[in-house]
Amino acid sequence: MSASLSPSAASGAELRLDLRGLKCPLPVLRAQKELARLAPGERLILECTDPMAAIDLPNLARETGDIYEGRHEEQGFTVHQIRKGPIS
Repeated sequence: MSASLSPSAASGAELRLDLRGLKCPLPVLRAQKELARLAPGERLILECTDPMAAIDLPNLARETGDIYEGRHEEQGFTVHQIRKGPIS
């Protein structure tokens, strides 16, 4: 499991987390922790192998007021994107 911060064309930065191999509830707990550290507009990219992440991560974004931007499949894992929402 690793994390890296890189520039994002849209808003300055994105954080990429390799959560492959982690089972529910760990991917969503790690996502929640990292989202709390991001500034509004920054993006969290999550690489997951747990099929429950497809349900849990959109629900997390809805609960926290962040924006689930979707997912796509890569070879052997799914990549999810969540953009940090505005501060309420």
